[in-house]
Amino acid sequence: MTKKLLIVTGGGDCPGLNAVIRGVVKRASSVGGWEVYGSIESFSGIFQDPPELRLLTSETVARIHVQGGTILLTTNKGNPLSLSHVREDGTVETIDRGDELVARIRKAGFEGVISIGGDGSQQISRELSKRGLPIIGVPKTIDNDLEGTDYTFGFQTAVQTATDAIDRLVTTAESHNRVMIVEVMGRGAGWIALHAALSGGAEVCLIPEIPYDIKVVKARIEKRFAAKRGYSIVVVAEGAHPINGSITTIGSAEVGRNVVRLGGVAYALSQQLKDAGLEADIRETVLGHLLRGGSPIAFDRILGTQFGVHAFDLAAAGSFGRLVSYKGTSVTDIPFSDALDRSKLISQDHQLLQTARGIGISFGDREVD
Repeated sequence: MTKKLLIVTGGGDCPGLNAVIRGVVKRASSVGGWEVYGSIESFSGIFQDPPELRLLTSETVARIHVQGGTILLTTNKGNPLSLSHVREDGTVETIDRGDELVARIRKAGFEGVISIGGDGSQQISRELSKRGLPIIGVPKTIDNDLEGTDYTFGFQTAVQTATDAIDRLVTTAESHNRVMIVEVMGRGAGWIALHAALSGGAEVCLIPEIPYDIKVVKARIEKRFAAKRGYSIVVVAEGAHPINGSITTIGSAEVGRNVVRLGGVAYALSQQLKDAGLEADIRETVLGHLLRGGSPIAFDRILGTQFGVHAFDLAAAGSFGRLVSYKGTSVTDIPFSDALDRSKLISQDHQLLQTARGIGISFGDREVD
């Protein structure tokens, strides 16, 4: 008897999503006895009448590993535990349809679900698992902030995109004797910023884990100009903030999206430097969703494929309620609780942070010799 498996991709898009989907489908095809379906726009497809599902075969996933985005589409407004509903009077209420979702999936005859998503999506996975849904999580986020896994797919591609942008900005910064402030994503974690600053040769790297002193930042930039270099690159994570200050946010009235939108810190930092008396010409570049788009680099294609194969093997073995993980050089799996009780942030003694300090990168918290 053929068994059925469901794949969902939720939250923000990310390079490598299609590689995971392809890995699951091709592994299922090689084992035999399984049909794999994808739910369109995460769990939203299940709630459609009839359900909006797509049968996935080796033919339909051929070469999708080189494509960015997700062939199943995604949404960050489809939390089944807290769905927004606009009443006739215009007010908004939230509805928990989690139990209904579990019932619909079971009625459709699925043996299990593979949920590909980041922290928010996997928090949903954990709760649905508690409610009896046989589910496996695959960690996806360019932020690389999920505990319990060394890397999430999509992160390395985002770092490469940021590095390519910095390489281009260096030439224009040098030509015009300017300070270039480059804002990258990451929410409350500075992994993209740290890696991009190291690989791109920045003088300053501001991350959420280390509140910065604008006077220290100004002094580091001025030291660069005093050395007759004539330009400076500053990488700032979207969640970075000054000492005794707050993160910079963008107001949002999107119905169904309860996550605070970060952004604009590059412009805030630029104004802070000007107010502090920095005389150098400043320009700002916000990379934003450029970091999410495009074809995944080889590392993320391979990691996504590994994750997909391992996720299927867990489902075939009936080992649900777990999150696929990459540790050292091996793909393994861990309980949801080991990855979701806290975020993976950069510690003060992290080797990569110390490497950056060792070559003179300033984090805005202390003077650099």
